[in-house]
Amino acid sequence: MGSVENKVAVISGAARGQGRAHALRLAEEGADIIALDLCRDIDSMDYPNATSADLAATVSEIERTGRRVVAREVDVRDAAAVRLAVDEGVATLGRLDIVIAQAGIVRYTEADSYTEEMQVWADILGVNITGYFHLVEASIPHLVTGGRGGSIVMTGSTAATRPVGATGGRVAYMAAKHGAVGLMKTYALALAGDWIRVNVVHPTGVVSGMTVNATVETLAARAAADEADQDNWIARSRNLLDVATVEPADVTEAIMFLVSDRARYITGEEIKVDAGFSLL
Repeated sequence: MGSVENKVAVISGAARGQGRAHALRLAEEGADIIALDLCRDIDSMDYPNATSADLAATVSEIERTGRRVVAREVDVRDAAAVRLAVDEGVATLGRLDIVIAQAGIVRYTEADSYTEEMQVWADILGVNITGYFHLVEASIPHLVTGGRGGSIVMTGSTAATRPVGATGGRVAYMAAKHGAVGLMKTYALALAGDWIRVNVVHPTGVVSGMTVNATVETLAARAAADEADQDNWIARSRNLLDVATVEPADVTEAIMFLVSDRARYITGEEIKVDAGFSLL
């Protein structure tokens, strides 16, 4: 029997990267999955988002484990759409036990105008913190009425532990990730009476579509050519352990611990999977 046998988990940003890794491992451990993803690009971003084909691939891999999956293309900035997707998923799968707020975006390069800069801010905050709020709020009624407790895990970032730059969308990204910590602690306090635990996982850089793309390659080349370039945050993003990035599965290990009964008394915590990044 798996560690989350017959439970149901909802995951935003499930089409690729960390979201897909979490969804597949949960399915392998016995959970049914509600998989949410935008599956289209956002104009203010400077790298491509996941696609409908990516989400379909996640669905196929989950189904190969023998577990059920309900997938929806949803913009987490749209509260009504998120609530509808969660409600439909629970109606189909019968319950809800685990919530993983994973969907996130960033902007690496400078905006071309003040108007664009404000749009970058709005989009990053909209996805990375308001999107978390929408998913958690849509999920709480199902967790509470289930009467079995539950686990909510939000994806934070080392950006919430050590700032590395204020160019591009980094200001908005760091603000959102700090905000996720406050959101987590507020919900941990509010939901403890229903045995709903709430925690944050802070990864360092993770191999995904957010970090493996043409924009990051260009910035990394600049950083390698001139490490004194203080406008290049990649040049200052170093881990204490000698690894540039971690794999999605490394973060999944922390997620699986937090949503399992092994962590039944852990709530309101920030768990780092950062290769020592925060110590530098």
